[in-house]
Amino acid sequence: MEICDTIKKAREAIARLRKGGGRVGLAPTMGALHEGHLSLVRAARKECDVVVVSIFVNPTQFGPAEDLERYPRTFDADCRACEAEGVDMVFAPAPEEMYPPGYETYVVEENLTGVLCGRSRPTHFRGVLTVVLKLFNIVKPDAAYFGQKDAQQAVVIKRMVSDLNLPVDIVTMPICREADGLAMSSRNSYLSTEERRDAVCLYEALCRARGMIAGGEKDARAIRAEMRKIIGRHDSARIDYVEIVDPRTLESVETISRDVLIPLAVYIGRTRLIDNICLTPEGREILC
Repeated sequence: MEICDTIKKAREAIARLRKGGGRVGLAPTMGALHEGHLSLVRAARKECDVVVVSIFVNPTQFGPAEDLERYPRTFDADCRACEAEGVDMVFAPAPEEMYPPGYETYVVEENLTGVLCGRSRPTHFRGVLTVVLKLFNIVKPDAAYFGQKDAQQAVVIKRMVSDLNLPVDIVTMPICREADGLAMSSRNSYLSTEERRDAVCLYEALCRARGMIAGGEKDARAIRAEMRKIIGRHDSARIDYVEIVDPRTLESVETISRDVLIPLAVYIGRTRLIDNICLTPEGREILC
């Protein structure tokens, strides 16, 4: 497995690995790898000839009061996990490699980024789209793999790929969960023992929504109210948003008559967690 810390080295490695053709798959990550990340790697390994994992804690997607400095960094363990999964190359640049002095070009999507997480993190998706486009230009993948836990991110990246005519397939993989249902996240490591118990309320609320829709409930307002009630039982929980939206446009839905995405963001103590579920009108879980 090659580890490249500069764009020049990464491009040279990709050229060698790709010699003779072959499909390149990219799993973009910020490191602190867990089973969710590794599920992306395994999908890429199954479908592609060359697998690249990027490990880069991207400063431009963090707001000024967010957790850039304390975001978990476990580079050596991440590399061991990648090697065990048969990754061909890890691209792990320093911030100044991706954003050298004088850098001033960013990617902005005008509609999908102003709702849900974009309301409380107004510069987040500008940073996400910018770094993802840079990674696509450096690695030139045929396919890129993202997790559904970041559902809005996946929708926004698909829009960028479509709008900018990028030759890359975006593959969304299911959420990986702990035994009690909590969505796997690098930020789960911030939680205290009590907060970790409370954090399951996100999944409990989503399960309640699924049960209500499967039982015939069509009123989105009633479903959101029930979800808020479940989360509100926990002292450490503070809701950022609980929504029911169209999975393509992210516009609010008031009546469940088509497929819906139910995303939520909740602060458990100081830690902001996100989760979601995508459902048919009959309550069957699907991928967005």
